[in-house]
Amino acid sequence: MLSEVTPTLLLVEDDDGIATPLVRTLEREGYAVERVATGGDALTRAAGQGIDLVVLDLGLPDMDGLDVCRRLRADGYEAGIMILTARGGELDRVVGLDVGADDYLGKPFALAELLARTRALLRRSARAATNGDAPTEAATPETGGGLRVDVQGRRVWVDDTEVALTSKEFDLLALLHSERDTVLTRERLMDEVWDENWFGSTKTLDVTMGRLRQKLEDNSAPVSIVTVRGVGFRLEAG
Repeated sequence: MLSEVTPTLLLVEDDDGIATPLVRTLEREGYAVERVATGGDALTRAAGQGIDLVVLDLGLPDMDGLDVCRRLRADGYEAGIMILTARGGELDRVVGLDVGADDYLGKPFALAELLARTRALLRRSARAATNGDAPTEAATPETGGGLRVDVQGRRVWVDDTEVALTSKEFDLLALLHSERDTVLTRERLMDEVWDENWFGSTKTLDVTMGRLRQKLEDNSAPVSIVTVRGVGFRLEAG
């Protein structure tokens, strides 16, 4: 959840020459910035309260940043993760998104672009937090193997089994479910689930949709997400 007053960023970077000016720049923008130099320290700090965005380098001394990202998501961290790395290949970007990153910025990068992406990720986290804090009624799972999407509570069930989804996976499913059997364009999904000023690759949509599909299949959900080539996606009875 986004902090009430000042967003707190966790910078995970072992190189002082990179970390020091980044911390200075982000603090000038009004953010509270904490900096750690190892993946282990990042996992420990993010397990606590109040981190609104993790800015994560991949080349850490104790573990690969991709493993840090994967473990953050597995441990239930739902706010934004932005990867900073010298690995600029398309495959690396896809892998980063696949393990749960929200954005991927290759080194060297312009500070103005970093700040713009930071603002975009924090806006998205704020929207998710606002939706998640909405009052909810007691959840009653559907019977008979149906799919239940509780938009206010941001929870999903297949029959009496709750399906664990990330924030973006839930947002995609909720939007598709609200207009079942209707094709939603890629542009609309990116605008509503991410941000109309999104800077990153649209591959993040494909990767997140792939994870959502797999989770629905793993839980035997009675629906399927159909790709309409060149247009978008449709949720229909499976």
